[in-house]
Amino acid sequence: MVYGALDIGGTKIAGALVDAEGHVVARAQRPTPARESAEVLMAAVAAVLDELATRPEWASLSCLGIGSAGPVDTFAGTVSPVNIPAWRSFPLVERVRSHPAVPDGIEPVLVGDAVAMTAAEHWIGAAKDTANALCMVVSTGVGGGLVLGGSVHAGRTGNAGHIGHITVDQHGPLCPCGARGCVERYASGTAIAAHALESGWTPPAGLPATAREVAASARAGDPRALAAFDRAGRALAAAIAATAALVELDLVVVGGGVSQTGDLLFAPLRHHLKAYAALDFTRDLPVVPAGLALDAGLIGAAAAGVAASELSRAGAGTRGRTAT
Repeated sequence: MVYGALDIGGTKIAGALVDAEGHVVARAQRPTPARESAEVLMAAVAAVLDELATRPEWASLSCLGIGSAGPVDTFAGTVSPVNIPAWRSFPLVERVRSHPAVPDGIEPVLVGDAVAMTAAEHWIGAAKDTANALCMVVSTGVGGGLVLGGSVHAGRTGNAGHIGHITVDQHGPLCPCGARGCVERYASGTAIAAHALESGWTPPAGLPATAREVAASARAGDPRALAAFDRAGRALAAAIAATAALVELDLVVVGGGVSQTGDLLFAPLRHHLKAYAALDFTRDLPVVPAGLALDAGLIGAAAAGVAASELSRAGAGTRGRTAT
């Protein structure tokens, strides 16, 4: 028996088959054609499913979870990712269900990508056995999910914990979501690269202006690149402190592509958190890297599929919840 998973973000569309212990046994991936039409995007999803379906393990598929950049609507089965303009209320669950390779009886389960990552980290990752945690994805965008009272808390529509759209500057830049000063406009990989460019940084000849290249310059001591990461860390720290004050946290887990820069991100984040988390019950909050690195979204999507399948078999008739 294996669990299917899709992880859809602004940079890549990934798929995997995951075993009962949470190990990825097969994977497929395509770049996200984020500026293309809705059907071109769906074709990339279909290509990932086609590739997974060629694996012999596909015959043992028992469920299929989908983690997507948000906002999502888990009950309607639709997605409206901020960084994918062509998908607005796109019926992703219906389209995946109708894919020829998806077996009859498999009901895809949709969750936000950061909620999926949270489910994975609480299942077998850095937040295992933690009662109250914030898990974050810092990548093309910034997302988050919450563990409260020992269970993943996805919220009514599956978007609870969406920390990337907490305002940290009332007069900050306009975000594609419509608000100003969102964390995502400061701490995402896209924002880090954009700020570095605005400060006069230039990538090495022939290389794209991405957070990866900014990180390379920061390691070499470029003050403009270092400032871009400091700005990102400050925004994350402000949002984490606000979340800790609201719900009381035991742990913060940070994953996603930008987190792979290590101390370039974590050092300023922890430094600024000391200033923002001033209340006794928010002080000294541990902030750690994700235990599952870049596989967390896939493993968490699989976990969401398993949980929903078990509830359905028990007669709960539930779609889109997560449990660990």
